[in-house]
Amino acid sequence: MDPQETSNDAVGAERLRSFVERVERLEEEKQEVADQIKEVFAEIKGEGYDTAAIRSILKRRKQDPDKLAEQEAVLDLYMSALGMS
Repeated sequence: MDPQETSNDAVGAERLRSFVERVERLEEEKQEVADQIKEVFAEIKGEGYDTAAIRSILKRRKQDPDKLAEQEAVLDLYMSALGMS
């Protein structure tokens, strides 16, 4: 085996190890954030707020305002057609 190939293999393996370790660290951070969010929801519930409503608000706040308005208009139309409004 050519020494250059061995060197390239070692560099490639080290690069791969670096990627794997970065992903592992990010997964740990993601779990820490998820745990913190869980704690906040426990506080919300402890204060007597409806966590399902809070989650719905958070979901709506992430959406594009125009798309949200369009979805709400369609929902209103369908509910009206079903005699629900």
